[in-house]
Amino acid sequence: MKKHLAGLILALPLLSSMATAQSFPSKPIRWLVPYAAGGGSDFLARTIGQTLSSQVGQTVVVDNKPGANTAIAAAETARSPADGYTVLSADNGTLIFNPVLYKTLSYNPVKDLAPVTLMGRFPMILVVGPSLPVTSAKDFIARAKATPEGLNYGSAGAGSPHHLAMELLKVETGLTMTHVPYRGAAPALAEVAGGQVPAMMVDLAAGAAFIKSGKVKALAVAHAKRLPQLPDVPTFAELGYKNVEAAALVGMVVPAATPTDVISALNKQVVAAINEPAVHKRLSDFGVEPVGNTPAQFAELLKSETARWQKLIRDLKITLD
Repeated sequence: MKKHLAGLILALPLLSSMATAQSFPSKPIRWLVPYAAGGGSDFLARTIGQTLSSQVGQTVVVDNKPGANTAIAAAETARSPADGYTVLSADNGTLIFNPVLYKTLSYNPVKDLAPVTLMGRFPMILVVGPSLPVTSAKDFIARAKATPEGLNYGSAGAGSPHHLAMELLKVETGLTMTHVPYRGAAPALAEVAGGQVPAMMVDLAAGAAFIKSGKVKALAVAHAKRLPQLPDVPTFAELGYKNVEAAALVGMVVPAATPTDVISALNKQVVAAINEPAVHKRLSDFGVEPVGNTPAQFAELLKSETARWQKLIRDLKITLD
């Protein structure tokens, strides 16, 4: 009898967790976005969140918490109850770059946050202003090498995927270039279009309108394959630079102590929303490559990306403190 009771007591946490997962969600979900409304991460959260809300019959509240290179929202998520009702859109900066860019950080991405799914990739594209007399990435590289003082390049901000994608290109091609950071992709693109800065790396979501209108020229894509929206723009691999692959990766994470069953339930619901045909098309049209994978697959991707990018940041001695 005592053994039977002991077994029941030991099983209670598991039974409770299973019941919680089966009824999840039973109240509104708060979705933190570490950027201001209107950007790519915000669009991704709101597009997926709207369908997720319809699927589960609960409100999904998108809460924009920009600041400190995403650290404000990440730290708040880490301190939130680990019940699946607070989730965060986390990108490369949040999960990979920040720990080596800053000497002190208000959260630890490995210890404080747990992966749910990679939601989408925003592949990087090398663009130049129309006044720069180049027609290909090879022309651009040759011109940069022939300029004694090198060329300037813009970015969406220091420590952003756009910034580090160009640093990767510099390393792989031996270029000398000077970084000019801006407060977001839009002002940087405006400067490239106006000829104040020769080039930048930009994602399609931010740069599509500039590229389609001819305000900037797309020269190469830092992706494994050509983008369907830009079929005539080659990949860097096609040009002989197979290591030049870079994208803003945006995934969903939750507080680290969130029960595995709850993470699994949340994963299935979010992935189903991503794969809903209308959502999938809307994301693709916006310039996002929709993904939706398992927590284990997302964790493995983060592991490999962390090794690659943290080495680059350390080798180049890039810091933001």
